[in-house]
Amino acid sequence: MNIALTVLAAAWGAAAGLLIPRAAYRLSVEPEEPWRAECPEGHGFTGSAGGWLGRPVCGQRWLGSVLMGAGCCAALAAVTGPRPEIAVWLLLAPFAALLARIDLSVHRLPDAVTLPLAGAAAALLACAGLVPGHGGSGVRALLGGLVLGGAYFVLFLINPNGLGFGDVKLAITLGMALAWYGWGVLFLGAFAGFFFGAAYGLGLMALRRAGRKDAIPFGPFMIGGAAAGVLLGALTAAS
Repeated sequence: MNIALTVLAAAWGAAAGLLIPRAAYRLSVEPEEPWRAECPEGHGFTGSAGGWLGRPVCGQRWLGSVLMGAGCCAALAAVTGPRPEIAVWLLLAPFAALLARIDLSVHRLPDAVTLPLAGAAAALLACAGLVPGHGGSGVRALLGGLVLGGAYFVLFLINPNGLGFGDVKLAITLGMALAWYGWGVLFLGAFAGFFFGAAYGLGLMALRRAGRKDAIPFGPFMIGGAAAGVLLGALTAAS
Protein backbone atom coordinates (compact mmCIF):
# COMPACT_ATOMS: atom_id res chain seq x y z
CA MET A 1 0.00 0.00 0.00
CA ASN A 2 1.25 3.46 -0.90
CA ILE A 3 0.89 5.27 2.43
CA ALA A 4 1.61 8.74 1.08
CA LEU A 5 -0.99 8.38 -1.67
CA THR A 6 -3.55 7.06 0.80
CA VAL A 7 -2.99 9.98 3.18
CA LEU A 8 -3.28 12.51 0.36
CA ALA A 9 -6.45 10.82 -0.87
CA ALA A 10 -7.93 10.94 2.62
CA ALA A 11 -7.15 14.65 2.87
CA TRP A 12 -8.77 15.22 -0.52
CA GLY A 13 -11.85 13.26 0.52
CA ALA A 14 -12.15 15.18 3.78
CA ALA A 15 -11.88 18.54 2.01
CA ALA A 16 -14.45 17.51 -0.59
CA GLY A 17 -16.71 16.15 2.15
CA LEU A 18 -16.70 19.53 3.85
CA LEU A 19 -17.96 21.18 0.65
CA ILE A 20 -20.67 18.63 -0.16
CA PRO A 21 -23.34 19.66 2.41
CA ARG A 22 -23.73 23.19 1.03
CA ALA A 23 -24.08 22.05 -2.59
CA ALA A 24 -26.44 19.25 -1.57
CA TYR A 25 -28.64 21.68 0.36
CA ARG A 26 -28.84 24.06 -2.59
CA LEU A 27 -29.69 21.30 -5.06
CA SER A 28 -32.15 19.41 -2.84
CA VAL A 29 -35.30 20.93 -4.29
CA GLU A 30 -38.27 19.64 -6.26
CA PRO A 31 -37.90 19.61 -10.08
CA GLU A 32 -40.01 22.73 -10.59
CA GLU A 33 -38.27 24.75 -7.86
CA PRO A 34 -35.16 26.93 -8.33
CA TRP A 35 -31.95 26.08 -6.50
CA ARG A 36 -31.86 27.48 -3.00
CA ALA A 37 -30.30 30.91 -2.77
CA GLU A 38 -30.06 31.22 1.02
CA CYS A 39 -29.69 29.08 4.13
CA PRO A 40 -32.56 28.36 6.55
CA GLU A 41 -31.49 31.37 8.63
CA GLY A 42 -31.94 33.67 5.65
CA HIS A 43 -28.25 34.19 4.87
CA GLY A 44 -27.49 34.44 1.16
CA PHE A 45 -24.81 32.19 -0.27
CA THR A 46 -21.54 33.95 -0.89
CA GLY A 47 -18.08 32.67 -1.59
CA SER A 48 -16.17 31.23 -4.50
CA ALA A 49 -17.82 29.70 -7.57
CA GLY A 50 -20.95 31.78 -7.16
CA GLY A 51 -21.54 30.66 -3.59
CA TRP A 52 -21.37 26.93 -4.31
CA LEU A 53 -18.07 26.44 -2.52
CA GLY A 54 -17.75 27.25 1.16
CA ARG A 55 -18.55 26.11 4.66
CA PRO A 56 -21.79 24.22 5.33
CA VAL A 57 -24.93 26.27 5.80
CA CYS A 58 -26.09 27.36 9.25
CA GLY A 59 -26.85 24.45 11.55
CA GLN A 60 -25.87 21.83 8.97
CA ARG A 61 -24.09 18.67 10.07
CA TRP A 62 -20.84 18.13 8.23
CA LEU A 63 -18.61 15.82 10.30
CA GLY A 64 -20.14 12.63 8.89
CA SER A 65 -19.63 13.88 5.35
CA VAL A 66 -15.99 14.68 6.06
CA LEU A 67 -15.28 11.31 7.67
CA MET A 68 -17.05 9.38 4.92
CA GLY A 69 -15.23 11.32 2.21
CA ALA A 70 -11.87 10.70 3.83
CA GLY A 71 -12.58 7.02 4.38
CA CYS A 72 -13.90 6.32 0.88
CA CYS A 73 -11.08 8.14 -0.91
CA ALA A 74 -8.45 6.54 1.31
CA ALA A 75 -9.88 3.09 0.56
CA LEU A 76 -9.86 3.77 -3.17
CA ALA A 77 -6.24 4.92 -3.04
CA ALA A 78 -5.17 2.01 -0.86
CA VAL A 79 -6.49 -0.66 -3.23
CA THR A 80 -5.88 1.12 -6.55
CA GLY A 81 -2.38 2.37 -5.84
CA PRO A 82 -0.58 4.81 -8.15
CA ARG A 83 -2.28 3.60 -11.33
CA PRO A 84 -3.73 6.30 -13.63
CA GLU A 85 -7.36 5.50 -12.80
CA ILE A 86 -6.96 6.57 -9.17
CA ALA A 87 -7.16 10.18 -10.35
CA VAL A 88 -10.49 9.38 -12.00
CA TRP A 89 -11.92 7.70 -8.89
CA LEU A 90 -10.88 10.58 -6.64
CA LEU A 91 -12.42 13.15 -8.98
CA LEU A 92 -15.70 11.27 -9.39
CA ALA A 93 -16.18 10.21 -5.77
CA PRO A 94 -17.26 13.61 -4.33
CA PHE A 95 -19.91 14.05 -7.00
CA ALA A 96 -21.23 10.55 -6.39
CA ALA A 97 -21.48 11.39 -2.69
CA LEU A 98 -23.25 14.64 -3.58
CA LEU A 99 -25.84 12.77 -5.64
CA ALA A 100 -26.39 10.24 -2.87
CA ARG A 101 -27.05 13.02 -0.36
CA ILE A 102 -29.48 14.80 -2.69
CA ASP A 103 -31.36 11.60 -3.45
CA LEU A 104 -31.70 10.83 0.24
CA SER A 105 -33.14 14.31 0.79
CA VAL A 106 -35.60 14.71 -2.08
CA HIS A 107 -35.66 11.37 -3.97
CA ARG A 108 -34.22 12.80 -7.17
CA LEU A 109 -30.94 12.98 -9.05
CA PRO A 110 -30.63 16.38 -10.78
CA ASP A 111 -29.46 16.61 -14.38
CA ALA A 112 -27.12 19.42 -13.34
CA VAL A 113 -24.93 16.76 -11.74
CA THR A 114 -25.72 13.45 -13.47
CA LEU A 115 -25.18 14.60 -17.05
CA PRO A 116 -21.83 16.42 -16.57
CA LEU A 117 -20.68 13.53 -14.40
CA ALA A 118 -21.35 11.03 -17.19
CA GLY A 119 -19.46 13.17 -19.69
CA ALA A 120 -16.54 13.65 -17.31
CA ALA A 121 -16.35 9.94 -16.52
CA ALA A 122 -16.26 9.06 -20.22
CA ALA A 123 -13.51 11.58 -20.98
CA LEU A 124 -11.40 10.75 -17.93
CA LEU A 125 -11.56 6.98 -18.34
CA ALA A 126 -10.83 7.24 -22.06
CA CYS A 127 -7.72 9.29 -21.21
CA ALA A 128 -6.71 6.93 -18.38
CA GLY A 129 -6.84 4.06 -20.85
CA LEU A 130 -4.12 5.77 -22.89
CA VAL A 131 -1.72 6.18 -19.98
CA PRO A 132 0.81 3.37 -19.39
CA GLY A 133 0.31 1.33 -16.24
CA HIS A 134 -3.48 1.50 -16.12
CA GLY A 135 -5.44 -1.44 -14.77
CA GLY A 136 -8.47 -1.46 -17.05
CA SER A 137 -9.86 -0.60 -20.46
CA GLY A 138 -11.24 2.75 -21.57
CA VAL A 139 -13.12 1.22 -24.49
CA ARG A 140 -14.75 -1.38 -22.27
CA ALA A 141 -15.66 1.35 -19.79
CA LEU A 142 -17.53 3.30 -22.46
CA LEU A 143 -19.35 0.17 -23.58
CA GLY A 144 -20.19 -0.65 -19.97
CA GLY A 145 -21.83 2.73 -19.53
CA LEU A 146 -24.06 2.03 -22.50
CA VAL A 147 -24.87 -1.49 -21.26
CA LEU A 148 -25.81 -0.53 -17.70
CA GLY A 149 -27.56 2.64 -18.79
CA GLY A 150 -29.54 0.64 -21.34
CA ALA A 151 -30.45 -2.00 -18.76
CA TYR A 152 -31.73 0.65 -16.36
CA PHE A 153 -33.66 2.31 -19.17
CA VAL A 154 -35.48 -0.96 -19.84
CA LEU A 155 -36.28 -1.28 -16.14
CA PHE A 156 -37.55 2.30 -16.15
CA LEU A 157 -39.87 1.54 -19.07
CA ILE A 158 -41.16 -1.56 -17.29
CA ASN A 159 -41.76 0.16 -13.95
CA PRO A 160 -41.42 3.95 -14.10
CA ASN A 161 -42.92 4.29 -10.63
CA GLY A 162 -40.23 2.12 -9.08
CA LEU A 163 -37.21 3.58 -10.85
CA GLY A 164 -36.56 7.21 -11.73
CA PHE A 165 -35.02 8.46 -14.96
CA GLY A 166 -32.28 10.05 -12.89
CA ASP A 167 -31.24 6.52 -11.92
CA VAL A 168 -30.89 5.70 -15.62
CA LYS A 169 -28.52 8.63 -16.13
CA LEU A 170 -26.53 7.74 -13.04
CA ALA A 171 -26.24 4.15 -14.27
CA ILE A 172 -24.27 5.36 -17.29
CA THR A 173 -21.50 6.75 -15.09
CA LEU A 174 -21.50 3.78 -12.74
CA GLY A 175 -21.45 1.35 -15.65
CA MET A 176 -18.33 3.02 -17.02
CA ALA A 177 -16.55 2.89 -13.67
CA LEU A 178 -17.41 -0.77 -13.13
CA ALA A 179 -16.71 -2.01 -16.65
CA TRP A 180 -13.27 -0.40 -16.52
CA TYR A 181 -12.15 -3.46 -14.56
CA GLY A 182 -14.20 -6.03 -16.46
CA TRP A 183 -17.66 -7.32 -17.27
CA GLY A 184 -17.70 -9.48 -14.16
CA VAL A 185 -17.10 -6.40 -12.03
CA LEU A 186 -19.91 -4.61 -13.85
CA PHE A 187 -22.32 -7.44 -13.05
CA LEU A 188 -21.17 -7.64 -9.44
CA GLY A 189 -21.45 -3.90 -8.82
CA ALA A 190 -24.88 -3.70 -10.41
CA PHE A 191 -26.12 -6.70 -8.45
CA ALA A 192 -24.70 -5.26 -5.21
CA GLY A 193 -26.70 -2.07 -5.75
CA PHE A 194 -29.95 -4.01 -6.05
CA PHE A 195 -29.00 -6.17 -3.07
CA PHE A 196 -28.25 -3.17 -0.86
CA GLY A 197 -31.47 -1.46 -1.90
CA ALA A 198 -33.56 -4.58 -1.30
CA ALA A 199 -31.98 -5.14 2.11
CA TYR A 200 -32.71 -1.55 3.10
CA GLY A 201 -36.33 -1.79 1.92
CA LEU A 202 -36.90 -5.08 3.73
CA GLY A 203 -35.37 -3.60 6.87
CA LEU A 204 -37.75 -0.65 6.75
CA MET A 205 -40.71 -2.97 6.32
CA ALA A 206 -39.54 -5.17 9.19
CA LEU A 207 -39.39 -2.08 11.40
CA ARG A 208 -42.81 -0.99 10.06
CA ARG A 209 -41.35 2.29 8.82
CA ALA A 210 -42.40 1.68 5.22
CA GLY A 211 -44.78 -0.45 3.18
CA ARG A 212 -44.31 -2.47 0.02
CA LYS A 213 -45.49 0.39 -2.18
CA ASP A 214 -43.37 3.10 -0.55
CA ALA A 215 -40.59 4.46 -2.75
CA ILE A 216 -37.01 4.59 -1.50
CA PRO A 217 -34.11 6.61 -2.94
CA PHE A 218 -32.21 4.07 -5.03
CA GLY A 219 -29.26 6.25 -6.04
CA PRO A 220 -27.28 5.78 -2.80
CA PHE A 221 -27.51 1.99 -3.14
CA MET A 222 -26.47 2.10 -6.79
CA ILE A 223 -23.45 4.16 -5.74
CA GLY A 224 -22.67 1.88 -2.82
CA GLY A 225 -22.80 -1.18 -5.04
CA ALA A 226 -20.59 0.49 -7.65
CA ALA A 227 -18.08 1.49 -4.98
CA ALA A 228 -17.90 -2.11 -3.77
CA GLY A 229 -17.39 -3.32 -7.34
CA VAL A 230 -14.67 -0.77 -8.11
CA LEU A 231 -12.81 -1.61 -4.89
CA LEU A 232 -12.93 -5.32 -5.69
CA GLY A 233 -11.92 -4.70 -9.29
CA ALA A 234 -8.98 -2.53 -8.25
CA LEU A 235 -7.89 -5.11 -5.70
CA THR A 236 -8.05 -7.87 -8.30
CA ALA A 237 -6.13 -5.79 -10.84
CA ALA A 238 -3.41 -5.15 -8.26
CA SER A 239 -2.90 -8.84 -7.48
